[in-house]
Amino acid sequence: MQLLANVPLLIVPFIAYNLVALGLVDVNATDPWTSPVMQLAMVSGANWVMNLGDLMIVLGLFLLFFEILKATRIGADTIIDHLLSTFVFIAFLIEFLLVQAAANSVFFILMAITFVDVIAGFSVSIRSATRDVSVGGPY
Repeated sequence: MQLLANVPLLIVPFIAYNLVALGLVDVNATDPWTSPVMQLAMVSGANWVMNLGDLMIVLGLFLLFFEILKATRIGADTIIDHLLSTFVFIAFLIEFLLVQAAANSVFFILMAITFVDVIAGFSVSIRSATRDVSVGGPY
């Protein structure tokens, strides 16, 4: 169970994006990211539409919150967690550069979210580590 705590949560949007992009999930559209997921009539009279791409970005932001919470943990497992998060970012980057289906704004924003996860994870860990070190205390 401890091993599952180290799995980066942002791998979920990565896998979901690839399932949709490879056509394993049928959304019946030429550009699956513009497919409407839900519509809501607003009080103002406007019709708000959430697309599949918008939903993926919201999912990524939601999971980023939990990744940042995971970064506040103390222990040797945090190093593994940061390393795995870095690998997820590298996978996003490589796919963005090399795969034609990943060359769109939804994938780029998800990649930027993983980059924020990597930077925030290391920053939080370094910041908390400096609080644990006491130099020149009275003896």
